[in-house]
Amino acid sequence: MLSTLKQTAELVELFKSAGKKQIYNKNEFIISPNSIPNGVFCIEEGLVKAYDITKYNEENLLIIRKPDEIFPLIWGLTGQERQVIYQPLIKTVTWRLDRQVFINSITNKPSLMTPLLDMTVEMYRLHSERILNLEYRTVRERIISYLFTMSRRFGQETKDGIKIDLPLRHQDIASSINSSRETTSREIAALTKKELIEHKRSYILLKKVVELHKYIS
Repeated sequence: MLSTLKQTAELVELFKSAGKKQIYNKNEFIISPNSIPNGVFCIEEGLVKAYDITKYNEENLLIIRKPDEIFPLIWGLTGQERQVIYQPLIKTVTWRLDRQVFINSITNKPSLMTPLLDMTVEMYRLHSERILNLEYRTVRERIISYLFTMSRRFGQETKDGIKIDLPLRHQDIASSINSSRETTSREIAALTKKELIEHKRSYILLKKVVELHKYIS
C-alpha cells in the first residue's frame, strides 16, 4: 500500500464534510441499470457489489467494495460510463459527493490521489487474478483459486480456518470463474462433503487450507 492511514482518513473526511450521507438496504440499487451515476460514493460501513448483465441475462460479478473505498472509481476519475450496476450485499452506509467537487478536491490536494491509486492497483490485481484463474482446467481448481483470492481481501484467521465474511451466492462465484451455476454448486457441495470448506449464507470458511492449496499448486 502506498497511502498512509492519514491520507486515507483525509479522503474519507472529504466525503463526510462535503458529501451527503445515504443509507441503503440489501439489494437496493445505489446505481441502477442503464443510469448515469449521480455522484461518487465512499462506503462508511457495509459491502457493495459491482456487476453487469451478460447477453445471456446473467449477473457478472466484477468487484465487491468495502468500507473506505470509492465507487464508481473509473467514472469518478474519467467521467466515462461503463454501465456497471451497484447494489449493497448488506445494509450499507455511504457518503455521496458531487463528481466535480471530487475532481476539484483531488486536483487541489494531490495527496488524496495516493489512496485512490491503491484502490486502482487493487482493482487491477483482482482483475488480473481473475484472468489467471482461467488457466486452471477444472472448475474445482478455479473455485479454490477464487476463494483464496477473496480470502486475501476479506478473510479472517479463526481457530476453524480462514473465514471469508461475504454473502456470496453460487451465481456470484460461477460468474467470477467462467462456469455455470449448476457446475459451481455441484463442486462446492463436493468440497463441503470433503469438509474442506463450509459455505453458509453469510460467509465461507476455508477449513483445511493446506489440503485446498494442493489442488492448485
